[in-house]
Amino acid sequence: MNSFAGNLTEQVYTTIRNRILRGELRFGTGLSRRVLAEELGVSIVPVGDALQRLESDGLVESRPRVGTRVRIPTARSIRGHYILREALETQAARIFAEKASPEERDEIQRMAHQLDALHVLQIPEDDSGRDRLFEIHRFHMRFHMRIAECTGCDELCQAVEKNQVLIFNWLYDTALGNQPPPAAWHSQLAEVLVSGGPEQADAAMRRHTRYRMEEVLAQMEPYFGWNESHVQTFSKRSRRHGQPQAAAAPAAPEGAE
Repeated sequence: MNSFAGNLTEQVYTTIRNRILRGELRFGTGLSRRVLAEELGVSIVPVGDALQRLESDGLVESRPRVGTRVRIPTARSIRGHYILREALETQAARIFAEKASPEERDEIQRMAHQLDALHVLQIPEDDSGRDRLFEIHRFHMRFHMRIAECTGCDELCQAVEKNQVLIFNWLYDTALGNQPPPAAWHSQLAEVLVSGGPEQADAAMRRHTRYRMEEVLAQMEPYFGWNESHVQTFSKRSRRHGQPQAAAAPAAPEGAE
């Protein structure tokens, strides 16, 4: 793949991913390569490559004779993502506590205070609010990525990035709506990572990554009941009308957006 084609695929990937994570493309929405290519003004090739990457990320899925859609997560896959995130980020926390420089510790504390300040802002219930919330989530991801980067282990950083904190924010918002974490949630975590030893850092990050997991699973339960009839419904409609469409959605979980 040449540089131009690679950059184009990256742009298409980022655009589609952000539309999913912003909630513009909801669970079960059919994704037509042709329609997306027309919307984005590109050929089908970079769209196909981008959708393959999104499938690897766990954001979309493809079915034979059905097509590609925004993935409808299962209870098992959500729990699996939580387990993997816990394993990766507790290890990052342990190494950070052992070897982070004074400058890196100061940086993490500053980022944590800034993130907590962003979470207390009033988010309007409109497109501008959705965009603002997405930017908060992007900063949240940078915070966790920076902890991993301070370990000096490239492989760990890549694994944390692939697991994507953004996806957890997406699931959290879908299940619980725009509910901010407790006050000073990230500042308290940073304080332990900066001042405590590896065991304390591990325990603090473990509590952090497990936060409200069971509540998210409970609120997502209506989505787990989607069956193949919904999948085939969106497939037929999207092909008939030539537009990405969502299958008929179940009643939204209480408190969800």
